[in-house]
Amino acid sequence: MTYKDFIADPARSCAVVAHRGAWHGAPENSLAAIEKAIALGCEIVELDVRKSADGELFLMHDDTLGRMAGIDRVAESLTMAELRSIALRDGDGGETRALTDQRIPTLKQALEVIRGRIFADLDLKDRALFPEVAALARAEAAINDVDLKTTIHTSADVAWVRAQNLDGVPFMGMALFTAEGTKDTLAVLAELSPFMCEIRFDSLETIARNRESFVKAGMALWVNTLDQPGSGEWTDSAALADPDSIWGRLIDAGISVIQTDQPAALKSYLEVRKA
Repeated sequence: MTYKDFIADPARSCAVVAHRGAWHGAPENSLAAIEKAIALGCEIVELDVRKSADGELFLMHDDTLGRMAGIDRVAESLTMAELRSIALRDGDGGETRALTDQRIPTLKQALEVIRGRIFADLDLKDRALFPEVAALARAEAAINDVDLKTTIHTSADVAWVRAQNLDGVPFMGMALFTAEGTKDTLAVLAELSPFMCEIRFDSLETIARNRESFVKAGMALWVNTLDQPGSGEWTDSAALADPDSIWGRLIDAGISVIQTDQPAALKSYLEVRKA
């Protein structure tokens, strides 16, 4: 099944996105974290993509190597050979985390792991990499397994996406929905017909009230419950304390894809909810 077909399946349950891989027990954005996400049964893994000094696409969230490797260098200033030699810290890094046997992977290595096993949301730290990443996905026969995304606010954003050579790689929009602006936001997104949209919102009522409009647009809704400022009240910490009040309410409002740093807990909750 392709990524787009999976997302469009009305019979599926809420999809779990492992943020930077399932990094509890493996370094984030590592091949081991991807394998852990697959073992947990996550449907999607989110991966951060950068470009090395010698032009290789690789996985790393931060600009620098400080948090994940304890090295005070800008990641993109190093060659891929240099990056491959660096041991990653466990989990989400930091000076208290031990170094592991995992090394910084190339995007090509990651695509070889995910292809046919799990879908991948590719979060480009520089969206100018769209054409290169799309080309690599095509070369690795992975266009049915990945998405590319960027924020869509205006017709200028639409024009930018259309100018990229995506050629079959699924596109996901990113947008803010408000009570007053939902109709206009949907109109702009309709110019690209994204198969999914990573959303923020003023109130969950806005999303629930416009549920049929999202269905008519053929656009699944993705929400992050990460412990980050942009999540508002909808955080993993709150969900661990009371999953019904966070994950449950989101699903009831029409959210069908949730990105989390607690994929095991969300998978367990969905099993209980389904029972």
